[in-house]
Amino acid sequence: MAEKRIDWTRLSTLVSVAILVGTEVVGASWAAGWAIGGLMQLPRAYSLVIEIVFALLGFAALAVFIKSALRHEPIKV
Repeated sequence: MAEKRIDWTRLSTLVSVAILVGTEVVGASWAAGWAIGGLMQLPRAYSLVIEIVFALLGFAALAVFIKSALRHEPIKV
């Protein structure tokens, strides 16, 4: 059985999409945490905790996206 090789076109596409989607998802989730803390007029420490939690949720969503993208567009062919 031949060893699978990396398809560099697919890899570069996946990296580009991960950067684009990651920036959008993590940025939007972080901003949502900031907005919720501001709307509820929470102290800065509580608002920061909400921002961090939302940012971590954004990173988790990015990980799910990348896993799904790899399943549909394998790098090794």
